[in-house]
Amino acid sequence: MTNIEKVDIEKAGTFKLGSRTVKRMGYGAMQLAGPGVFGPPKDRAAAVAVLREAVESGIDHIDTSDFYGPHVTNQIIREALHPYPDDLVIVSKIGAVRGDDASWNIAQSPAELESAVHDNLRNLGLDAIEVVNMRIMGDGHGPSEGSIEPQMTAVAELQRRGLIKHIGVSNVTPTQLKQAQSIAEIVCVQNMYNLAHRDDDAMIDALAEQNIAYVPFFPLGGFTPLQSSTLSDVAAKLNATPMQVALAWLLQRKPNILLIPGTSSVAHLRENLAAVDLVLPADALSALDSIGEKSAAA
Repeated sequence: MTNIEKVDIEKAGTFKLGSRTVKRMGYGAMQLAGPGVFGPPKDRAAAVAVLREAVESGIDHIDTSDFYGPHVTNQIIREALHPYPDDLVIVSKIGAVRGDDASWNIAQSPAELESAVHDNLRNLGLDAIEVVNMRIMGDGHGPSEGSIEPQMTAVAELQRRGLIKHIGVSNVTPTQLKQAQSIAEIVCVQNMYNLAHRDDDAMIDALAEQNIAYVPFFPLGGFTPLQSSTLSDVAAKLNATPMQVALAWLLQRKPNILLIPGTSSVAHLRENLAAVDLVLPADALSALDSIGEKSAAA
């Protein structure tokens, strides 16, 4: 499957994202920045090429943030794609800033959140952002409980002022999601979820019943890519790569899941897109589900 030049990503279907409908296979821009998501890429022209290839391949949903770089990915997106196609939905997130030492620092006061939105607008060249995810900085890459009322109230005010069209939340617990929904309409949830990390199984099902999108970050494991002999065995039997199988599993998991795998390589992008052609049979799904069960028991 890795040699496929052109893939019809419509095969994966579409789902609602705010007031728009997007294809379920999207693109995450985080890897367009330098090492550690900090500084410029080694090859800016290659980063531009990946974005243009993504859109030419039919992708209409790009996930980004102005704290990637910082500012770098948004500036590259603007260079590569502005003026944007009418059907392109750009989703960003706020809630952090980067230190000079590449640290990730919480920035969630009303003034900081407003500044972050304006940074996104300026660097992307937009008058309003289609969707902004309020990223809650929890425990590492996972959420931790605590009220998010101040942040959500501030973001709702930015929406009222027309800077944001729709609001999502990221790195939240079910309790925090419920609190966010009491303050504003939530159109998507972006949490960590993949074959081996399945804490959000119940949340995904509940969101599907509400017709709300779920966007897994680290769908391929993130900074520690998925490693599993079971995954490798299934991939070998299907003549696919392990990462294609991991993406195909997510697409078959629930129709409200929108994927945003990232890459800085055109070849890798094409490999990711080819996952839409992969149909996992029942025995493969059963084997893959066992990966999450083993992780939960560990």
